[in-house]
Parts: sequence; structure tokens; C-alpha cells
Amino acid sequence: MAASDLFKTLLYTVNNLLQQHKYKSALAVVKGFRNGAVYGAKIRAPHALVMTFLFRSGSLREKLRAIAQATYTHSRNLACFVFTYKGLQALQQRLQGRPLQSHSFLAACVGGWLVFGENNNINSQINMYLLSRILFALSRLAVEKGFIPQPKKDPFPLFAALVWGIVLWLFEYHPHTLQPSLQSSMNYLYHDSNTWHDISDFLIYNKPKTK
Repeated sequence: MAASDLFKTLLYTVNNLLQQHKYKSALAVVKGFRNGAVYGAKIRAPHALVMTFLFRSGSLREKLRAIAQATYTHSRNLACFVFTYKGLQALQQRLQGRPLQSHSFLAACVGGWLVFGENNNINSQINMYLLSRILFALSRLAVEKGFIPQPKKDPFPLFAALVWGIVLWLFEYHPHTLQPSLQSSMNYLYHDSNTWHDISDFLIYNKPKTK
């Protein structure tokens, strides 16, 4: 059998397997792992590239290694979480015969503990990102369910004022409580702008170039 015929046979077998409904739950877990890995790499690589070249010192090789490591960690963690979450969801549904809202919560709790429970920079960023989103979502849900009244005016300006007021107060007087990447960003914006020597580090560079 020619190599092309063998490939066609293999491709037909795989595509036929993918159409089997009895394997759908297991295959969805596998594709979830794939999507988690791809999405994690797509969103982390550009972020790591920008933040590393803006704020990290070291050689080009060290910077590229840091970018690759951050991208790999984010991609791996997200892939493992999706795999764990979808797998536990499918298992609970199979055991109880139907999907329940508790399945999502419990599966995600276990996945979060196992995958995102380690306290490192990548996990901290992801967890804090999600925290801000769920606070917004729970506020909207509380209004929808009638637990809190519908605001008569848009509360967003007050929200923005409090967020910026608190974060700058923390930065100026308790900076150690903030995440290192946020400290670096705020140092660049608010403290580095207090120092210059001539036009070169006033407009062109942030700090004078070392000779």
C-alpha cells in the first residue's frame, strides 16, 4: 500500500471515530485540552513579549527564555484546567444521569485547586483577572434576581473613582501589597516621571542610557 493510500485510510478512520456519538464526551475533553493550550499561548505570548521588553533587564537570550517559559506555563495550565474541568463534568453527568449546575462549580473548584492553586506570577494574574470579572457578573446577577435594587444612575463612575483612588493610595503608601508587575507599571508612570537630567531622558528615554 502506497504511503498516500495509508494516509487516506488513517484519515478516514480518524474522521469516522470523531463522528461516533458514544465517544463525544471523551473527545470533547481532548479538544478542550487542545483549545486550552492554543488559547493560553495566544494570549500570553504577546503579553509576555511586551512586558518583558518593557520592564525586564537581561540579555536577549534571557528575555526570550522568560517569554517562552511564561507562554508555556500559561498554555499548559489552561490546557490542564480545561481537561480536568470537562472530564469531571462528564463524569458527574454520567454518574447522575443529567447535567446539574453544581457539576460546573465542583468540577471547576477541583480544577482550580489542582492547576491554579500554586501561588506564582502566572496563576496570580489569571486568578485576579477572573476575580474582577466575577465580581461584575455577580453584581449584575444580584440585580437580575432582585437581591439588590436596580441603580437609578450608572454606578460606573463611582466604581472607577474608588478603584483608582484605592490603587494609587496603596501604591504610594503600601506598595509591597501590590503585585510586582503592577508596581513596575506604576513606578514607570508615576515615579520615573519625577526624574530627568536633560532632553534625552525627558522625552526620548525614560532613564539616561548607560555608557
